[in-house]
Amino acid sequence: MLGDYRISGRRASEIAASVERAVGSGELSPGQLLPPMRELAGELGVNANTVAAAYRTLRERGVIETSGRRGSRVRPRPASTARESIRVDVPPGVRDLSQGNPDPALLPPLHEAFAAAVRSGAEHPVLYGQDPVDPDFGRLARASFDADGVPGGPVAVTSGSLDAIERVLAAHLRPGDAVAVEDPGWGSLLDLIPALGLTAVPVAVDDNGPLPGEVERALRGGARALVITDRAQNPTGAAVSVARAQELRGVLMTFPGVLLIEDDHGHAIVDLPVRPLAGVTDHWVFVRSVAKAYGPDLRLALMTGDPVTVDRVMGRQRLGPGWVSRLVQRAVVELWEAGAVDVRAVSREYGRRRDALVGALNERGVEAHGRSGMNVWVPVADETGVVARLLHAGWAVAPGARFRMAAPPGVRLTVSAMTPADVGPVADAVASATGPARADRRYG
Repeated sequence: MLGDYRISGRRASEIAASVERAVGSGELSPGQLLPPMRELAGELGVNANTVAAAYRTLRERGVIETSGRRGSRVRPRPASTARESIRVDVPPGVRDLSQGNPDPALLPPLHEAFAAAVRSGAEHPVLYGQDPVDPDFGRLARASFDADGVPGGPVAVTSGSLDAIERVLAAHLRPGDAVAVEDPGWGSLLDLIPALGLTAVPVAVDDNGPLPGEVERALRGGARALVITDRAQNPTGAAVSVARAQELRGVLMTFPGVLLIEDDHGHAIVDLPVRPLAGVTDHWVFVRSVAKAYGPDLRLALMTGDPVTVDRVMGRQRLGPGWVSRLVQRAVVELWEAGAVDVRAVSREYGRRRDALVGALNERGVEAHGRSGMNVWVPVADETGVVARLLHAGWAVAPGARFRMAAPPGVRLTVSAMTPADVGPVADAVASATGPARADRRYG
């Protein structure tokens, strides 16, 4: 069953370490079936509860997954094999379209906002026991949610979107639970789920968001949570349309116990309105990051949701970091109140670059997708070969392996660093590297 490798140890920590070492060295391969707990306990001469504790530790670390009577297996992609590590080394002279960063020229200067926040902090220092959400921040965040039709609920602040999603998943789920996620989807989220001991269930997407039939299949299969990107989906640029939102609401209404997480990280850089699904299920959250529009280093996201979920998140936050710096919150308030980002202008600019590249690729017979945001997804037959050929031609793109589970291969191009003069050369290089692709608006 395990080849030549023998699991060793007398204590749960030793058994877990033995398995983790073997996974890291390759002696235990992805998908490898581990011995039943009682069988391994007999071999090691320990109590079955000791092995159960070891397996639980491995599951929580994202090393193995357990499927009831089908036993425990090494995860197909252990958490130690992070998708975010799948990157292209960009040599000098090569233009980098792989990182997914915003255009620094479209970000607002932060010094004045922080100077004002520091002055306010000096006059009214934040001490222990105060509300973790700055009053003005909470007021403006709630107004932003209201304007987009997000249901009423308390406001929380987290250190970015991924921090919010992690805290929400941990507040409701337990190791072994399944989470339905977009495929292709955000690589960091696909890493996070196994790291929490959860199982990711892929849901195919097209230009209008997750496919309703795929969502229903995942939920009927036992997924306890669903994570959706409302617009500027990474890596495909999908955006949930009015019709798709109605279809998804219809599916979710039959699964009221499912935890719904909506990620609107593209707020303030997207030229399409958001179509929230929040409130259809009993437990839900709606998360907005300020990273893309105001700067990734701000590390701040605003979140609202049902009272139980938000209360659990804030309660656990109090036992860890306590709160997100009120100084940073005040700086964001200053940026909002000053209108530091011309939302319409920024959204139009990213849209212009994205649409120009998609159009140029289509003219050359290359299938390309990018309905919103700053990314363009190009399905390809040979992902590794395309990445290498583009690198040789002077353009670095992101390998689709960072974003895929069951979806076919592809590459992602971020338009933030592109100028109008770049569109033609990039499209020519991609066409040369890929050849005409099969036209299919579904990515999975």
